Amino acid sequence: MKSALRFLPIFLLTLASCSNPQAPEQYADSQQLPTLYPEYTDVTVPINIAPLTFTVTDTCDASMARLTAGSVSRTYAGPDICPTEKDWKALVEQGDIEVEVFCQTNRQWTRMKPFAIHVSPDKIDPYISYRIIAPSYVAYEDLTIRQRNLETYDEEIIYSNMANTTESDGQCINCHSYQNYDPNRLQFHVRQYLGGTVIAYDGKVEKVDMKTGATVSAGVYPAWHPTEKLIAYSTNKTGQSFHTQSNEKVEVQDTYSDLMIYDVENHKVYAEAARDTNDLDCFPFWSPDGKTLYYCSAHYEKFDTAQATTKEFDMIQHYKEVRYSLYRRSFDIATRQLGEREMVYDAAADSLSATLPRISPDGRWLLFTLGKYGVFHIWHKDADLCLLDLQSGQMRLMDELNSPDVDSYHSWSSSGRWIIFSSRRNDGNFTRPFIAHIDKQGRATKPFELPQRHPQYHHELMRSYNVPEFMLGPVTIQPNKLAKIIRQEAVKATP
Repeated sequence: MKSALRFLPIFLLTLASCSNPQAPEQYADSQQLPTLYPEYTDVTVPINIAPLTFTVTDTCDASMARLTAGSVSRTYAGPDICPTEKDWKALVEQGDIEVEVFCQTNRQWTRMKPFAIHVSPDKIDPYISYRIIAPSYVAYEDLTIRQRNLETYDEEIIYSNMANTTESDGQCINCHSYQNYDPNRLQFHVRQYLGGTVIAYDGKVEKVDMKTGATVSAGVYPAWHPTEKLIAYSTNKTGQSFHTQSNEKVEVQDTYSDLMIYDVENHKVYAEAARDTNDLDCFPFWSPDGKTLYYCSAHYEKFDTAQATTKEFDMIQHYKEVRYSLYRRSFDIATRQLGEREMVYDAAADSLSATLPRISPDGRWLLFTLGKYGVFHIWHKDADLCLLDLQSGQMRLMDELNSPDVDSYHSWSSSGRWIIFSSRRNDGNFTRPFIAHIDKQGRATKPFELPQRHPQYHHELMRSYNVPEFMLGPVTIQPNKLAKIIRQEAVKATP
């Protein structure tokens, strides 16, 4: 006991010095930027984002970082650099942050080339939601739809499929979306066991069966109308085929699809009675005024018409020939009817395939994913984000956002100044959310990875983020209430 007491003051002194480190006064300057994870050099962040934490991954005996903005300066001992929320707020309120990383090798300190974290006064929506899913293809045990406070690190479960999954009956959940970023107006699908579409609208929550005799399936990929109690869907029959000799792992194919509109208040489905069944219409999205519906479409007829093969098998054989272009159709709110389709971008004519059209809140920009073929580009390493100016008609690949790996599912913030998208740029296996600022001219800044309290969190998370969506606040419906609704009989929609 006496020996322990003898060393206690020294131990406390050591803790005190580590909690308030001082940057070295003597050091050599390097022209090399530090190596960090996540890679946050020269990114632009909203003023209300949670602290950016990172790990210094350069090989050195010791490291630290000094963050300076205006008159505020904070120093942190490494390799994990984790500003507190209080420190971070003090820094971002001053403006851009200069980051100096110091590395010590053989008792000699080196200051790596300083870089900036640019702070935008454009605030970001305070919440996002996403699905967390294991990187599997045929199993869906333990799926969750979660929401994250972007101003902190707080994360909550909106709904978990394990609430209703049994040993013999599994349940998939997907396609969460909101009307005008409103968490009180949401929908998501429940597949397989106790299947149906959960729709919440200003306190009323119900499960709906949208399959009618006029549709090939229930509603699948949704788009809330911006002003009316309507949701546009594509109705789809999809399947998966697996590669044995390819860099791609799987091809998800849309074998039958069409557009429909669901009236939330009257439980009515509006579907077209006559259409070309060789057209594959998918991923609808409304213009901000609700007068136009954008979507992607491919025209597919069997290539091997002389062979007695099914359409599905023929599509598997010729999957690289299935290409989608972008279209739009006018919408009559009074009659709930869609007008004739109009070509927006003929990607198929360029031997490319365009999917996931998303219109900016000001109606000017159409952001979509472009690849060589197919419609589910989340599995395609060549998938890139592309921006079309609806005023001028000019289109460009967003090279400032894209990476050599998958860059796919994307959403606009309510202000139109930020986007969030899914990318596999880190390791090629797991999708992570990345955020970027977009100015009024459609120029994007370098994207930054969703910040976490522990910078190595995404290295350790063996699951993917799926369908990141912005929200103006949190969903307040309790998960157990949603589980109870899902166990009830579905309301049957009428044609």
